[in-house]
Amino acid sequence: MPTPVLAAAQCAIKAGDIDANLAVHLSFMRHAADHGVGLLMFPELSLCGYEPTLAEALAQDLDTPVLAPLQALAREASMTTIVGLPLRLAGAGKPLIGAFILHPDGSLDVYTKQHLHGGEEQYFSPGHGGALLPVAGLPVALSVCADFTRPEHAASAAQRGARVYATSVLIGEGGYPHDSSLLQGHAQRHGMAVLMANHGGPTGGWAAAGRSAFWDEQGECVAATSGPGDRLLVVRKHAQQWLGVDCPVRVC
Repeated sequence: MPTPVLAAAQCAIKAGDIDANLAVHLSFMRHAADHGVGLLMFPELSLCGYEPTLAEALAQDLDTPVLAPLQALAREASMTTIVGLPLRLAGAGKPLIGAFILHPDGSLDVYTKQHLHGGEEQYFSPGHGGALLPVAGLPVALSVCADFTRPEHAASAAQRGARVYATSVLIGEGGYPHDSSLLQGHAQRHGMAVLMANHGGPTGGWAAAGRSAFWDEQGECVAATSGPGDRLLVVRKHAQQWLGVDCPVRVC
């Protein structure tokens, strides 16, 4: 059985500039590949920034060619990679907040944010979640930001057999104590490790706290980034213990 290696790509992005942010994502993916990462998670709406007023203009179809270079690298590195974009879906009146899943075999799936923050309904439609992901023998459940604030969301993930709860977020400094406590509580309550990938710089008028983190199945914080900025948080399971490291990333 391969060793599980998971990572949070805490990146600072440019508002609405998908091309520039693609380059940032490729840099992070290369760094993650050097660490043997099997699952790499980027923050909420990572490819365009958390910019609700731009969502309609930036929304992509599921088969968007925008993701082609990321898909190619995910396949080359055998690394499941999760990136964020607004999703245009037939029958939905507004874009959905999508976490696009780039599989190592070149295929593509999407998780859509189920629970919206107050005010997001002006720009987004609620989504439908998604299936568990197998990563090195560990079933992984996905979440996008406000999803994790609903206790039933994490409970459902655990009931479906998830061993890791991975969430892409935008959390500011003021909300960090409360939100990190919720995530720690999910780990303790459900015996399920929790990976959180936060933004590394300002986006959508919010000053992101950074401090992406990983809690083990007992709710102990194994590792966290030291603050905002471009950083890669890598955790790996050695025997029965998770070990983590916070790595600065120089974006090319």
